[in-house]
Amino acid sequence: MSDIQKIDDFLERAEVFYFATTIGDQPKCRPFGYHYLEDGKIYFTSATFKDVFKQIQANPKVEIAAYDGDKFLRYYGTAKIVKNDRVVQRAFEELPELKEIFEKFNFELGVFYIDNATAEIRNEMSIEESYTFKY
Repeated sequence: MSDIQKIDDFLERAEVFYFATTIGDQPKCRPFGYHYLEDGKIYFTSATFKDVFKQIQANPKVEIAAYDGDKFLRYYGTAKIVKNDRVVQRAFEELPELKEIFEKFNFELGVFYIDNATAEIRNEMSIEESYTFKY
């Protein structure tokens, strides 16, 4: 199993993870759930009109925190916004209600991954595993 697959599997076990951005000097954190591993990268999505997407554009430094019932994950780095129609199509296949809303209101689904990233799997006291990802 590759290192990035380990991180994707952790997010899958956690089901909901928390995605943090900043606006000025104020951190903002919200629950996320959708992620998709393709070509050695974990992709995330957000509507381009949402504050989270605008915050990524203004300051791409981001962090994810997740808990799988046993261990914690910290996954942080620089969000890279990309065009990836396969990820959008996959999101719409997995979440058809999302597709209906986006088509009805002509919304755009933005896609990004985390580059120059560090992922740490931690127990209560220390880091058990650490990985870096540069694309």
